[in-house]
Amino acid sequence: MPDSLHTATPIRLRGIVLGMVLAVGICLLTPFNNIYLQATPLGGGHFPLAPFFIFLILTILTAISAKVFPGRSLFFTGSELLIVWIEMVIGSGIAYTGMARTLLLNLTTPVHYATVSNQWQESILSTLPQGITPTNPHAIELLYTGIPGGRGMTWFEVAREIPWSAWISPLLLWGTFILLAYGFMLFIINILSRQWIHNERLNFPLLRVPQMLSKSLDEGKVGSFFANRFLLAGLMIPVFLHLLNGLHYYYPSVPQLSTLILAGPYFPKEGIFSGFHKLKIYIYPAFIGFAFLASRQISFSFWFFFIMGGLLFGILGVLGYTIPASELGITFGPTLARPEETQMIGAYGVFFVFIMWLARSHLIEVTKESLFLTKPRQARTEWFDVRVSFWGAVFCFCALLFWAVSLGMSLINAMLFFSASFMIMLVATRIICQGGLAYFTLTAAPMDGLLAIGGTKLFSGINGLLAGMTQKALFVDLRESLMPSLLHARNLSHGRRPGLLIFSGLFFTILASLVASILAMMTLYYRYGTRELQMEWASRTTVTVFENVHRLVTTPVETGSWITLFAIAGAIVMLILVVCYHRFYWWPIHPLGYLTAYSSAMRILWVSFFIGWACNAICMRYGGVSLFKKVQFFFIGLIIGDFLMGGGWAIVGMFTDSGYQVLPD
Repeated sequence: MPDSLHTATPIRLRGIVLGMVLAVGICLLTPFNNIYLQATPLGGGHFPLAPFFIFLILTILTAISAKVFPGRSLFFTGSELLIVWIEMVIGSGIAYTGMARTLLLNLTTPVHYATVSNQWQESILSTLPQGITPTNPHAIELLYTGIPGGRGMTWFEVAREIPWSAWISPLLLWGTFILLAYGFMLFIINILSRQWIHNERLNFPLLRVPQMLSKSLDEGKVGSFFANRFLLAGLMIPVFLHLLNGLHYYYPSVPQLSTLILAGPYFPKEGIFSGFHKLKIYIYPAFIGFAFLASRQISFSFWFFFIMGGLLFGILGVLGYTIPASELGITFGPTLARPEETQMIGAYGVFFVFIMWLARSHLIEVTKESLFLTKPRQARTEWFDVRVSFWGAVFCFCALLFWAVSLGMSLINAMLFFSASFMIMLVATRIICQGGLAYFTLTAAPMDGLLAIGGTKLFSGINGLLAGMTQKALFVDLRESLMPSLLHARNLSHGRRPGLLIFSGLFFTILASLVASILAMMTLYYRYGTRELQMEWASRTTVTVFENVHRLVTTPVETGSWITLFAIAGAIVMLILVVCYHRFYWWPIHPLGYLTAYSSAMRILWVSFFIGWACNAICMRYGGVSLFKKVQFFFIGLIIGDFLMGGGWAIVGMFTDSGYQVLPD
């Protein structure tokens, strides 16, 4: 929500350059911090630690300089620091789970793990397109074992010893794919931003705290902002909690306050509550703050549907429907474990149709303008002309199809796969940005929906291999996906000029972050070897992808009839939810909650959303808007305190070869 000051003050080049430099720095440090030190992730989720910690420090330093040198213009305005922050957010997402964490493993796993017993030579290696993986087996082996003597080398010496010649072809090939996919996301966000930001007026809970800090800096009120008694009260809770627990991590004799409660033993393994016998309660003050700032309807729906999902499992058991996991067939979803979770296949499809239906007038207008059937609007607030975005999106999508087809994938399969992938990305973007979910994971992958509908023959041979590899690269691990950050960037840049400079800064930040992330990850792998690093999750999930591809070729197991039934049920439930949400102003449940019912993120965050919702509801019920405006600073203090302590312990971890984790990985 720009104010007049934001509109009048242009963004200067210095801010764009600083954001890019800091983003690259985060990309270079993230692999070492997250993987080797196992410290609190510098870049993780959609409100990452390092960008906000640096943003806080820059805001405070800028405010101090304004007091020390009164009368001089600020070296950075609050608006510029917001752009710096979102550039860092974009870079930090690329640096880890959003792309770099598993990319190199994805390209080498089929060669490195191929054995006589698993028969990958016949089913996978024989169908691998030329140039898609390094051709030098020694280069791949060194990635897993490390360069001899690498631990004693400097980072620059390790970088020089990397067999780059073996990596040129696969990195260029996959870099082209990644840049085309990122380009499509940029263009689509530019097209849809007017609909979502202006027409639907979406709330962006994750932007609330940075925007308030930015505004306080521009108005010269940073001191009074941090002196707010509610904020200080909220701030002290995570500071005390993580100071005590952090000291306990390094000095076990210091007592701790556990932030994890194992509630599963309190529920029976049989009966209506059997779905909760593995229940865990996590306490994260920052996420309680985000939940308070989100819409009550959405925060209520998140924890409500999580509870309903657990009850459904128990109800089915009581009714005698014990559905075996084998009904799932071959699945690629990161957390898909039960047949009833495939409700999300139908639910995602219906919700995508719903948001496109809401945007129908806008999309028709954009299409007519792009086809030169009507004159374009004179007043636009997008980064650039939507006609450029329309044809840019068409070009990127067609280029992605050409990329896949040239490697052996059929045109129909490529169209279905990329359409399903970007459909899920758009829905996930709405969940994250509108719901204020700083941490989000998918339940079912794009391929799961297509396999449930079209059967295993759809992805046999090279079709399944390419789809599995590209899905693992960008479309399944959405904890740090790029598209939600682009929508946040589009909202923050609204009303700020020059728009083309801001967009150019974001584009070059993406490009520089991509290069820096791959360089940092590759240097880390070749120095220590993946076998010596804590890479269990990345290695296991990547190997699982190729095991599933192998099964699609050798022993394809069709999904059971229960999967179709649950997918249809999910579509029906979502249809009822969107109709009631759209038609009845009193309807208390938001459809977004249903989409996260089986997400592993909600297993961690459901209590935080329950507490945040309850506090918000009580505040509005007994104090109204005036009380809310005061109490919100308490929950902002929870957020700031969590991230300040996370940043502080991350710095300590840099010098101790281990780190205390404040936020979820």
